[in-house]
Amino acid sequence: MNLGRIPAKTALLNPGKEALIDIPNNRRMSFGELDERIRRLGNGLCTELGLSKGDRVAILSKNCIQYMEVFYACARCGLIAQPLNWRLSEPEMAKILADGEPSVLIGSEEYSDQTTRLTADLKIPSALVFTADPDCRYEQLIANASDAEPASSTDVSGDDPVLILYTGGTTGESKGALHSHHSLYMGMLNQSIAERIVPTDVYMLTGQMFHIPVALAMNYMAHGCPVVLINFEAKLALDVIQQERVSAFLGITTMINWMMAVEGFADYDLSSLRNFQYGGGPMPRTVVEAALKAFPCTMIQGYGQTEGMTMTFLSQEDHTRAIQGDHPERLASCGREGFVSEIRVVDTHGKPVPRDGVSAGEIIVRSEANMLGYWRRPELTAQTLRDGWMWTGDIATWDEDGYVFIVDRAKDMIISGGENIYSTQVEAAIHQHPAVLESAVFGVPDDVWGEAVKAVVVLKPGETATEAEIIAEASKHLASYQKPKSVDFVDALPKAPTGKILKRDLREPYWRDAERNV
Repeated sequence: MNLGRIPAKTALLNPGKEALIDIPNNRRMSFGELDERIRRLGNGLCTELGLSKGDRVAILSKNCIQYMEVFYACARCGLIAQPLNWRLSEPEMAKILADGEPSVLIGSEEYSDQTTRLTADLKIPSALVFTADPDCRYEQLIANASDAEPASSTDVSGDDPVLILYTGGTTGESKGALHSHHSLYMGMLNQSIAERIVPTDVYMLTGQMFHIPVALAMNYMAHGCPVVLINFEAKLALDVIQQERVSAFLGITTMINWMMAVEGFADYDLSSLRNFQYGGGPMPRTVVEAALKAFPCTMIQGYGQTEGMTMTFLSQEDHTRAIQGDHPERLASCGREGFVSEIRVVDTHGKPVPRDGVSAGEIIVRSEANMLGYWRRPELTAQTLRDGWMWTGDIATWDEDGYVFIVDRAKDMIISGGENIYSTQVEAAIHQHPAVLESAVFGVPDDVWGEAVKAVVVLKPGETATEAEIIAEASKHLASYQKPKSVDFVDALPKAPTGKILKRDLREPYWRDAERNV
């Protein structure tokens, strides 16, 4: 198995069929052209730059055709792609690069300065910056390389690692979830069954390629379907659906809300849509119901993690039945286990809790779609992967039919607009303000973002600070989406006898009358 050969099949059968439609760069590419460029890029990386099996290739770019070329070329030759979240600060990128130790950093023209600095500071052996200029080094590397099948592709097996996706942990420290060709393929199989993909589909990738949804786009290409690349804006997404006759996409709560709020929404021709998947954070039932009425297609929900791709699905029929009054409460669930996944909700000893919709436990998953482990983190891997099961850290109940309802996140992670935000990172930033004694950060319901970052702060005796000052201080150290949206000041935080801050007590009043659908 070699995921890098995904475009080769359609390139052989129908080389002129469109593979990628790059909206931001006004560029289109056929499967035949894409496959040739993948072969050439793979040969260039291995021959001219001297990379060998297992070497890492870091990527810093927004969505574009070149990004997909790099992914496939790495897979084809047994290299490991290491995408970077361009929204992170440069010091955080440097930490991730230092952990992955890539042999080359490939960046877009937009991030050429960062690419140059990071390469120099971390002594990365090579750097490539791609531009629209055919004489840029990236394009010259492709042009001058052989178009023969890369010799190293014959040595690639399904068990070989192919992708490191970095995600934060309970301490906010980034960790790399390592996936193999086989684990991603099995995750794609889960998606194929749930999405009911057909060869006539046209898929729109709304998320960024540094997230796991890039595998969903690759999955459509494995079916011979074209993929439309955008950097999401609500009106743009609607324009593209209409223009390119898009039939499927993945949207988070924020995206769906913004799309429905676009002026003249009802005038768009969305008749090409067959199905879309939503996920990536809480989706209030009212939004689900509104979307079912607004979009002329079916919907499914997917719950997943970077470590295991999508693991449960609320099916098309589940949505239809719920709207008709048959188990309407299930619109607040994340569905049941996927085709290649086994799901259990268990107590601290690993024993399943009763399927009564009340008893809470941790979601664990056994699936060939689960990651190989965390890159260079054997102890953390051992904590997460136990006896073939992956412990997700998400707390849920389940009903007698196996529908899972997430009730809390054991790791206090906030999901706002589809982005993972780690409370300890925000708290550390808040504590840079000299007046702060203690703080607790958690997510509260937000109709637009799914969850908003809320901070509760205790000031030092005799010190003063305003909400605006706390947010401004945090903003100096965080990406815009990570900063608190609101701050409350209290005399003391609730604590357990051990001294641990009881965030559940702080969070519960905000969620008491709200439904969380993750």
